[in-house]
Amino acid sequence: MWHANPTWGSPRIVAELHKLEIEVAKSTVEKYKPKGERFPSATWRTFLDQHLQELVAIDFFIVQTARIKVLFVFLALAHDRRRIVHFNVTQHPTAQWTAQQIVEAFPFDTAPRYLLRDGDGIYGARVQRRIVSLGIHEVVTAPASPWQTPTWSE
Repeated sequence: MWHANPTWGSPRIVAELHKLEIEVAKSTVEKYKPKGERFPSATWRTFLDQHLQELVAIDFFIVQTARIKVLFVFLALAHDRRRIVHFNVTQHPTAQWTAQQIVEAFPFDTAPRYLLRDGDGIYGARVQRRIVSLGIHEVVTAPASPWQTPTWSE
């Protein structure tokens, strides 16, 4: 049973055996637990797979114009179909402007359950308050983790 269900603990196995009318003590179950094996934990990929329908990622990228101006593009991307939910462009992004973009991206109770973002300073207290006010849970990617970049996933 340990091998077939590596994430189960001994109380769960005792309960499952009890359903089969097999009475066994927790200590007995633990006695037969394989030694030295590490069981897999939930990973970033697992999180993405389980919550794909309720994930939206936001990020900025820059574009240089022919006249050597730098434009900042705000992008909100739904992960389920890699669909662009919202985008906008500005020369001078601020926390207030970013907070407004989040409101415009999710009008009329269309906010996702989870919002993936990086740890950029543009997402300050004002933006975080706006996200919370929409009932969205923030998931901030770890620093220097390209596999967790919000606008990219395998």
